[in-house]
Amino acid sequence: MTTNTKRANLAPLLVDVAVPVGGYYLLKNGFGMSTLAALGWSSVVPALRTGWAAARERRVNGLAALILFVNVVGLLLSFVAGDPRLMLAKDSGVSSAIGIGILVSVAMGRPMMTAAMKPWLVKGDARREAVWARLAAESADFQRAEKVFSLVWGVVLLAECVVRVVGAYTLPVDTMVWLGTVIMVVAMVLGFLLSGALAAGPMAHMLMAETKAGTNAGATQAQEPAMAQEPANGREPAMAQEPANGREPAMAQEPANGFALARS
Repeated sequence: MTTNTKRANLAPLLVDVAVPVGGYYLLKNGFGMSTLAALGWSSVVPALRTGWAAARERRVNGLAALILFVNVVGLLLSFVAGDPRLMLAKDSGVSSAIGIGILVSVAMGRPMMTAAMKPWLVKGDARREAVWARLAAESADFQRAEKVFSLVWGVVLLAECVVRVVGAYTLPVDTMVWLGTVIMVVAMVLGFLLSGALAAGPMAHMLMAETKAGTNAGATQAQEPAMAQEPANGREPAMAQEPANGREPAMAQEPANGFALARS
């Protein structure tokens, strides 16, 4: 059951994120496709997933829609050519697309980064899964932390985009060629630290506390029926009443001379 739960939590990440992103690099670097062709073909899975969720389940698949949006932005940016500074600036377009998508999901009350965080906190444990569902429905603090996690990542990615665009038009091109990668790495580290401290950490503590409390309560309830009911005064039931003098009851009275009566 734990394995099935873990697979169910990781499946959206694999199908909606790993397959399109991995497919893009495989098609581009492995099969030698152009950037345009690789982006187009790697968009097939998220496009199908988004359309299927909208038609069958009457909802928007957030992760698949985000990856599709990012690929479309990448397709549009692939037509940008000429100015080297513009070429450097366009590299931040993907980050801005992801950041905007995440912030929109928070505004809609369905924080998108939850799908990426949940498997690492639940860890395939059915009890934690149940506690997560209850806290997400009833706890205002848990819901707030869930939104903060996505909000942090949205802001960090947008900030990365702004910094890289400013750098592309203010710093030497040769400097931004390597500095762009450094900015991206710093943004990722900052995102992990802030989202962990402000959201993932508190959510993990709430999950562990509620899971432990539920486990202790279940153990207590399981022990109670097994215990024999004690009398109201807390004493053991009284033994057969003994005579006042503390001696055994007398046996049938024997004849005075110790002999049985002679038979006639």
